[in-house]
Amino acid sequence: MAITFSGGIHVDGCKGTNTKAIENMPAPEFVALPLQQHIGAPVQAIVNKGDYVKMGQVIGRNDNALSCPVHASVSGIVERIETRNSYVGAGKTEFVVIKNDGEYTLCDSITPLEKKVTELTCDEVVHLVREAGISGMGGATFPAYAKIQSAVGKAREIIINCAECEPFITANHRLLLEQPMDVINGVKILLIALGLKKATFAIEDNKKNAAKVLEELCCDDEMFSVKLLKTKYPQGDERQIVYALNGVQIPTGKLPADVGCVIFNAETCAAIYHAVVDGMPLISRIVTIDGDCIKESKNLRIPLGTAYRDVIDYCGGVTEDLSKVINGGPMMGSAQWDLDATVTKGTSALLFFSAKYEKKAQPCCIHCGKCVSVCPMHLEPVYLALFAGAGELDKCLEYNLMSCMECGSCSFICPGNVPIVQYIREAKDKIKARPKK
Repeated sequence: MAITFSGGIHVDGCKGTNTKAIENMPAPEFVALPLQQHIGAPVQAIVNKGDYVKMGQVIGRNDNALSCPVHASVSGIVERIETRNSYVGAGKTEFVVIKNDGEYTLCDSITPLEKKVTELTCDEVVHLVREAGISGMGGATFPAYAKIQSAVGKAREIIINCAECEPFITANHRLLLEQPMDVINGVKILLIALGLKKATFAIEDNKKNAAKVLEELCCDDEMFSVKLLKTKYPQGDERQIVYALNGVQIPTGKLPADVGCVIFNAETCAAIYHAVVDGMPLISRIVTIDGDCIKESKNLRIPLGTAYRDVIDYCGGVTEDLSKVINGGPMMGSAQWDLDATVTKGTSALLFFSAKYEKKAQPCCIHCGKCVSVCPMHLEPVYLALFAGAGELDKCLEYNLMSCMECGSCSFICPGNVPIVQYIREAKDKIKARPKK
């Protein structure tokens, strides 16, 4: 049985891309890499205009603050360094623009791990994760190395956040189906670093095929468990996950580590695996591409710094006039105003909508009682609408449905947009149409 938290809402998942396999999008002619892609201090450019850089080379860093290095996602020439709007936050930041030479020459410093993973110390893992520039890839973009450090001596359990509760986004779902061992091996590295023996995959029950894959791969390892969570928003919030799994509320101002947990996003775990074992920094990520006016919805692995307009072109263009672009999901993502904005470490989805696309809120009674207070006939419209909608006509009669004068006061005042009068009229028609006894 799926577990959950108290509260939340049920939203239309719109997970139409959950059957779309991950494609590798070729890098465009130019990439523009912002030097602020994470929570914390921005990095400073350590390259100059005209420099030749290799793929995976550090182009910006800040070793004196909470930050993550930024790496070149292609090889080529630094075309320019310019200041732009940050797109995903307030203010402006520097961008390093690189002209892709099409060679994808890998930086010489990127080499596989020369020792056994089991021999790594926590400090070594922290160093490798920091040098790889990994920040939380679920959207929060908190530096992963700092999260590991904060959990040392506090956490008793690692929770892998596979909820992906935002509508449209299926990037993690596809990752778990196609490359589950990358995620599992990343978790094993974290267990070694933190000296823990328990890891829980928390996954919503609309992804049972992914949960089955994880269960089959982890069935012989007592350290791992897979827990199904009820599909509900915002189940992916770390506080809701901790409560759902352990029945513990994280106090205000505290972190999951303060109640014995540390939480990592599934794709973050995969990135940690490649950083530690292969030496590969974070230079690309999986992004769900969807919306009513994109020609081909996809799940793409996209080089960081790729402009939205290049993504649109790769997906066949738009079929309607583009009205709104959202970086991330529709609930917590940020609306964009410039197609020159680029994919960053925190971009889990890009959603492209036309002006005619409007997700109207579904009618939902919030039991406020306003309809009762305004009814001139002193009826209880909240119950009339409930019984009428359920087809319980005898109950409607018990609550004096036929006395309703259909003035519409209740529908007008309803903050949940429930068409109360419409329900009542339909129920009246059905009652009138019943055979006389």
